[in-house]
Amino acid sequence: MNKFRRPPRRRSPSIRYDENVDYKNVSLLRRFVSEQGKILSKRINRLTSKQQRLVATAVKRARILALLPFSNNEN
Repeated sequence: MNKFRRPPRRRSPSIRYDENVDYKNVSLLRRFVSEQGKILSKRINRLTSKQQRLVATAVKRARILALLPFSNNEN
C-alpha cells in the first residue's frame, strides 16, 4: 500500500448558495465557458449533475439572446 497518501482536499463549490443560475447572470455563466466558447464539463467546473444541466440551459439561452457569443473565434 502507499504510505504517503494525501488527505482529500476540500474544494470550495464553484456556485455559492447565494448565486442564482440564470441566463441573465452573464458574469456567472462566463466562468463555465471556455476561451473557445464551449461549455466546460462538470468535472472541470466542480458541479453536480443538476447544476451542470442548469448551467448548460442557461448558457444556451444566453447565446440565443446574444448575451454570450456562440464562439470566440476571431477569423
